[in-house]
Amino acid sequence: MIQDCRATRPWLSAYPPGLPAEIDVERLGTLVDLFETSIARYAARPAVTCFGKSVSYGALGATSEALAAWLQGQGLGKGDRVAIMMPNVPAYAVALFGTLIAGCTVVNVNPLYTPRELTAQLEDSGARALFVLENFAHTVAASLSSLPRLERLERIVVAGPGDGLGLKGRIIDLASRHLKKAVPAFALPPARTTRFLAAVKQGRGMARQRVAVAPDDIAFLQYTGGTTGVAKAAMLTHRNIMANVEQSQLWFEATDAEAGGRTMVTALPLYHIFALTCCFFFFMRFGGCCLLIPNPRDADGFIKTLSKSRFTHVSGVNTLFNLLVNHPKIGTVDFSHVDYVVAGGMAVQKAVAAKWKAATGQTIIEGYGLSETSPVVCVNPYRLKEWSGTIGYPLPSTEVSIRGPDGMPVAPGVAGEICVRGPQVMKGYWNRPDETARATTEDGFFRTGDVAVMEADGQVRIVDRMKDMILVSGFNVYPNEVEDVLAAHPAILECAVVGAPYPETGEMVVAHVVLRDKSVTPDVIRAHARQQLTGYKVPRQVVFHETLPKTNVGKVLRRALREDHPAA
Repeated sequence: MIQDCRATRPWLSAYPPGLPAEIDVERLGTLVDLFETSIARYAARPAVTCFGKSVSYGALGATSEALAAWLQGQGLGKGDRVAIMMPNVPAYAVALFGTLIAGCTVVNVNPLYTPRELTAQLEDSGARALFVLENFAHTVAASLSSLPRLERLERIVVAGPGDGLGLKGRIIDLASRHLKKAVPAFALPPARTTRFLAAVKQGRGMARQRVAVAPDDIAFLQYTGGTTGVAKAAMLTHRNIMANVEQSQLWFEATDAEAGGRTMVTALPLYHIFALTCCFFFFMRFGGCCLLIPNPRDADGFIKTLSKSRFTHVSGVNTLFNLLVNHPKIGTVDFSHVDYVVAGGMAVQKAVAAKWKAATGQTIIEGYGLSETSPVVCVNPYRLKEWSGTIGYPLPSTEVSIRGPDGMPVAPGVAGEICVRGPQVMKGYWNRPDETARATTEDGFFRTGDVAVMEADGQVRIVDRMKDMILVSGFNVYPNEVEDVLAAHPAILECAVVGAPYPETGEMVVAHVVLRDKSVTPDVIRAHARQQLTGYKVPRQVVFHETLPKTNVGKVLRRALREDHPAA
C-alpha cells in the first residue's frame, strides 16, 4: 500500500514504524458512542478541571443525560440546532454532550460576539435553543430586542460560571473572579428562559429517549469565513470529528493504558474547532482530563492556575505562548511532566518558539488545519526535538495536493494552493451549495485558500494566504465584514481594511479611510466599529487618505495598501 502511494503521497515514507497509512473509517462510530464508552470506562477519572474543582466522567455523564432529557422534553429532537455561547466553563461540556446525545446539532457561538453578529448566526443556523453564560446574556437580550423575529429561538438557558461543578457559594465567587467580568443586567423573555441548574434538575426526573444518531449526521455547524470571507457554517459530521480524533490518536500514540493522570491545558476556547477536537474529544477518547482556562487573557490568573496544577499536555497559538513565556512568573510553572506542546490556528514565530524552549524545555509541535477539516490536516512528528518552522506531514487517510492556478498538482518545492481530501473534510457549507462547489475541486479536494510548498519528503511549509483574510491571535478577520460596518458611519466616504504584522497577535486590523467629515478622529471610528464587531475585529490602526488606490474598474487595491503602508 505504502509503496503504491509514495509517488502521490511521499509523506508516507516519513511515517514512523507502526503508523498506518489509512484508518478504518467504517468502524469509527459517532460522538454519542464516544461519550457513552468513555463515561462507562472512565467513570471515576476527572473529565474536566476548572476553578480548582474536578468533575468526573461519571458526574459529567449523569448531568449531560439529564440535560439531554430536558431538551427532548422541550420538543427538541434529531437535527434541531442548539447554540452554545460560553467560554471554557464546565457548563459548556455538559451543554455540548447534552445536545449531542439528544440527537441535536451544536452551533458554536463566540461569547464575545456583538448583538449583530449573534443575530446573524442565530438566523442563519435556525437555532431553536441557546445556552449562554450569564456574563454574556445581555448580548442575547439585545439581539432579541433589536430583532423580534428571532421567535424561532424557543428556549434560552442561562448558566452561571460555577454551574456543573456541584458546589455553590465560594466556588461561584471564585469563578466570577477568574472571568474578571461583572454580569451586566439583562432581561430575557421569562416564558423562554430557564436557569441551567433548573433545567438539569428537571431533566433528572425525565427519561432520555435514545436517538438513532448516524456517523453522517451533522454534529456541528462550525461558523467560518472559509476562503471567501462570507460568514457560513461548515457542516461537520460525527464521522468527520471521529476520524480526526482517530487520526490524531494514532499520530500521538495515545492509548488507554497511559492515560491515567493525563491532563491537557485547555486555554483555547472550546467553541474553536482546534480546542474542541484536539483537546476535548481527543482526550475524552482515552480518558484524559481537560484543565479548562476560562479567561486566558488574565495572564496572572493563568500562570497562578498552571503553577498549582500538574499537567501533561499543552495546546495553544503563538500569541498564547508569547503571553506565557514573557510573564515574569513563568519560572513558577512545572513543565517537567509535559509529554508534548502542540500549536495551531496561526503560524508560530521563530522567536517565540525559541523563547518557549529556553523557558520550559519543551519543543512546540506545529500543525495545520481549518474549521472545514475538523480541523487537523498536517502536524509535525510527535517526538520532534527542535521547532521545524513547517506544519509537518499529512495525517493518515489524508491527501494533500498542492495545486497551481490551473488546478493541476505542482512539483515539489513549487508554491501552490493547499487542497485536502480525507474523512475529516466537512460535508459542505450549511445551505450554501454554491460556496461548497466553489471550494471543491472536480476530483473532490477541498480548496483551503492557503499557499504552501511541499518538500520532496512530503513535509508542508506554509508560504502565504491567497485571500485577504487577516489572522488575529488565531481568529479569522474578513475585510468585507469590517468594511461594511465602517462604511455605515456617516463621516466615512470609502474605506478598505487590510492586515499588518503585529508582534502581540501575529497580525492587526488596519482600516484605510477616506473621510467626508475631516474632523472625525481615529478613536471615533474605532468606537463605531466596537459597537458592532468583536474586539479582535476592531481596527487597531486607522489611516486617513485623500483617495484609495483602485483598479481601472474601481476596485480598491488592498495589496497596494499593504505594500505602501505595512504598519502605518
